[in-house]
Amino acid sequence: MSEDIINRVAKSGIVSIDLGEYYPVEEIAELDLKPWLFKGLILKEADFRKDIEEYNWQQFNGKRVAVFCSADAIIPVWAYMLISMKLTGAAKGIVFGSKSNLLSQYYHDTLNKIDLSEYKGHRIVIKGCGDKDVPESAYLEITQLLVPIAKTIMYGEPCSTVPVYKSKPGYKS
Repeated sequence: MSEDIINRVAKSGIVSIDLGEYYPVEEIAELDLKPWLFKGLILKEADFRKDIEEYNWQQFNGKRVAVFCSADAIIPVWAYMLISMKLTGAAKGIVFGSKSNLLSQYYHDTLNKIDLSEYKGHRIVIKGCGDKDVPESAYLEITQLLVPIAKTIMYGEPCSTVPVYKSKPGYKS
């Protein structure tokens, strides 16, 4: 006696979004200004300008760069501007802060460029547990973008989800 196996998940009409698919393909680099500080405390303009003039900026070609200072020092704004000027044209993208800040900004920009009209009126699962380090902010962003158009939003895998949002009665897609 053989029974056909029915894939109820496939028949459910649930659309899955994997935020890991939007992860940047470019390498991510971090640039710490701490090594350019005098005695690890202050930034001397003349020394800083000389050091950045001699620095190998080509190592950032095609990469996304997070610029920060790990020392507890006051860095003048113009120093970040000089770093940005040196990275412009070499780096694919530049963000102030850590790798985490870079990923948050990247996902914000990327998700806001997506045409979400194909998800209008659908039951959507935002996949969790992937092999990419997707920041929590990306989940906030995609939820915010989908709430006005989705029938339901869930988190997890189609076979095991956590309900997040359900449209109100009278919803019209």
